[in-house]
This record gives sequence, structure tokens and C-alpha cells, in this order.
Amino acid sequence: MRAFVSVERLRFILNRFRERLWVKPLAMCVLSIGAAFAATLADSALSEQFVPDISQDSIEALLSVMASSMLVIATFSVTSMVSAYASASSTATPRSFTLIVADDSSQNALSTFVGAFIFSIVAITASKNAYFDKTGLFVLFAITVLVFAIVIVKFVTWVDSIARLGRVGSTIEKVEKATAAALERRRREPSLGGVPRGDGPAEGDPVYASSIGYVQQIDMSALSAWAEAEDARVVVDALPGTFASSDRVLAYVRSGAGTERPGGDYSGVVNAFQIGGDRLYEEDPRFGLCVLAEIAGRALSPAVNDPGTAISVVSRLLRLFTDWSQPVDEATLFSTIQFDRIEVPTIATRDMFDDAFTAIARDGAGTVEVCVRLQKALRSLAASENAETRDAARYHARLALERAEHALRVSADLEAVRGACVAAD
Repeated sequence: MRAFVSVERLRFILNRFRERLWVKPLAMCVLSIGAAFAATLADSALSEQFVPDISQDSIEALLSVMASSMLVIATFSVTSMVSAYASASSTATPRSFTLIVADDSSQNALSTFVGAFIFSIVAITASKNAYFDKTGLFVLFAITVLVFAIVIVKFVTWVDSIARLGRVGSTIEKVEKATAAALERRRREPSLGGVPRGDGPAEGDPVYASSIGYVQQIDMSALSAWAEAEDARVVVDALPGTFASSDRVLAYVRSGAGTERPGGDYSGVVNAFQIGGDRLYEEDPRFGLCVLAEIAGRALSPAVNDPGTAISVVSRLLRLFTDWSQPVDEATLFSTIQFDRIEVPTIATRDMFDDAFTAIARDGAGTVEVCVRLQKALRSLAASENAETRDAARYHARLALERAEHALRVSADLEAVRGACVAAD
């Protein structure tokens, strides 16, 4: 049984809260109520002779203007954000929705507008009921002016952000950023802090999933604590992004001495695997690659016919794989091993290339400019110092060329693709 909630699981939960649109506005509402009532503390902390006279009517007039305008602006911002979310889902892919919702600029703007509205309502109510003395009214006036300034600055900056939110280019940029972060974490911790798993078949008692869905996260700290308590070794078989069902093995368990364990209570192992209905970006680098490929595939559909977007995606994939192929010092890799009782498989580069390039090569086979750009990207990756990257790039270059040979009908187009293909050298 798990005796604690690890930092990893807490971080995972906090990240899910960050994707909820109501969290920041709720926090800002609480802060706004506190700010409105904090003005009364000045009545006992400062002498009235040190503050100027502020008309209560002028403060209430300002607060009334803020209350009426902020309600309108908050409603407008929600409408604009919903339109941006719908645009991202229809023009890019529904899988980008979580990234669009988690956009800090939009969440902060909505929080500011809602918080200013709540602040004005609470402050008006308190002021009309003579809650503030002379000093409190002055502090309330100062806070009101500050809130006005914050709202104006936030609105001006938010207008620029909302104009871009939901556009294909902005969505691709967000997906690339999330994928790059996930790839960098996995590049530096290829086994999630555990021991790299060997190539042979795993031995031990199989532990099956208790629910159906995608593995979203593996709580390595909790898994290690269970293995320590049970004097066991755990061989992970399902990385984040794996679809789990009742017949899917999550991990194998054997004794610390390496022998197979008799059947036992493996609920601690099962609980360490967070399973949900959707794949997530931060723990699953391959998901980001799939989403980028999906955006390119939609752009290449006859209904959209936008090869420029597909070419942009290919360029970003080239950048991602180039960063992924950078060598990591052996000492650095060794220092990342924190859980020596857990064996975790690494992600195969060939699998990531399959996720990224197969759909683009298939859907863009009849578009010469996409084929040429894809071949140039694969040629660049084939020159990498990383052997797995070189092999995967050459394999996909041959595969993309074969698809192009079946789809392109003009000999000059085919020659252009062959000339760019590294496998044709």
C-alpha cells in the first residue's frame, strides 16, 4: 500500500489543475476579496492626519464603472477564448486543446478581469455600509487605481495574444514547445530515473492494468518505495503513452535476488501507474510528435490543401530530432539513476520517426514541394552523429521516396525528389 503521495504525483496533479480554466480566476477572486477588506486594516495602522481626504462618492463612482465594464470585458474574453479553442480544434487538431486552454496569457487576462469585477462589487458593498474610515477610504482608492492600471495593461497585452490564439501557427508553436520540453526531459533521463532495461524478455510476475486508458504517468518514487519495502525489483513494460487494458502488462516483478516472486499483492505497483482517458504531453514525447504529424496531415487533406503548414511542421520536426540526437555525457546519464530497483525501457528512435514522418510521407506523397522538403529534412538527420537517428532517417527517406514514386506522375517532380533523397545517393 502506498504510504505517501510523492512529489511526482503532486506535480502531476498540479499540472492537471493548471489545465482547468476556473483555477486562476477562483484564486484571483479570493485575492480580490482579501484586497477589498485589507483596506480596513489601514484604519488602525495609520493616523488620519497623514492621509488626504477622499470623497466616498468618487470612490464608489470609480468602482461602479469598474464593475459594469469588467463584467462586459470578462464576458467578451470568455467568448473570444471559446472561439479560439474551437478554431484550434477545427483548423489544427482537437489534441491541441489542452495546450490552448493552459495558455497563461489568456488565463491571466480572464483572472484579472473577473478579479477586478469581484473586487469592485465587494468594495462597493463595504463602502456603502460605512465599513471604511478616512484612512481606509484612501487605501481603497489607491488599490482601485492600481487595479485600473493592471486591467488596462492586461487588456492591451491580451488583445495581441487573443488575436494569435487558436491560429494554426500559434498552435504548432505550442505543440512544438511542449514536445521539445518532453523530449529534453527524456533525453536526459532516458529511463525516467531508473536503470535502463535490457533487450531480452522480462522475467517475473506480470502485473496487469486494473483500468482501461492511456498510461499518463509513472510514479517512480512510489514504485521505488514499494520495491524497497517488498525487497523486489520492478521491470516497467508500459511507458507513458501506452494504451493499457486488463490484458496489458504494466510491469514485471521479481525478488531482489533476481528470482521470480510468487503471486502477491501488487496494488502498489498498479497504483504507481496513472491511467486516464487521454495522452499527455509532458510525460509522453511521442504524443507531441503524433500531434504535429496530425496537424500536417490535416493541412494536406484535399479540403484544406495547405502544403505550407506541412512544410512548417517538417521543419519543426527536424529541429526537435536534431536536439534529441545531441549526445549526453555518460556521467550525466549515470547521475540520473535514482531508482536502482526499477528497470525502464528507453524510447526507440525508430518509433518516434514512425510517429513523426509516416503520415506526412503518406499524405504528402503527391505534393512535390512537401516530398522535397521532407527528403531534405531526412538527409540532414541522416548526417547525425547518433547511429539510431541515422538509421531511422535513411529508412524513412527510402519509404518516403517509394511513396512519392507511386503518387507523382511528372518525371521532373520525381527527379527532384530523388535528387533530395539521401537513400538515392
